[in-house]
Amino acid sequence: VQLQASGGGLVHAGDSLRLSCVPSGRTSSDFTMAWFRQAPEKEREFVAAIKWSGGASFYASSVKGRFTISKNTFKNTMYLQMNSLRPEDTAVYYCAARWPHTVRYYSADEYGNWGQGTLVTVSS
Repeated sequence: VQLQASGGGLVHAGDSLRLSCVPSGRTSSDFTMAWFRQAPEKEREFVAAIKWSGGASFYASSVKGRFTISKNTFKNTMYLQMNSLRPEDTAVYYCAARWPHTVRYYSADEYGNWGQGTLVTVSS
């Protein structure tokens, strides 16, 4: 399975960005996709996850209300809409996938498939 993430960039505080991730190489719909991020000198942290079948979504408290995870089944693409960005959102954002769905969607250890990462920089 390959994951292709895109959409990062340099923005100002308060701006918006949308990240995309396309999974390829597997057809089962019983899986979880997620976004994690890693800031310099910090551990990778959970951002949001979505269950592909049914669309249930989950968020870290630090992004809830500002970020929205979604999917387009026909385009086979996952999105992370990030609004009201803050300097502390600056990080490399990674998309991840796991078959089958996991209730521990917040743990990076649960995911065996990772994208290459896309850098998001938010200036103050």
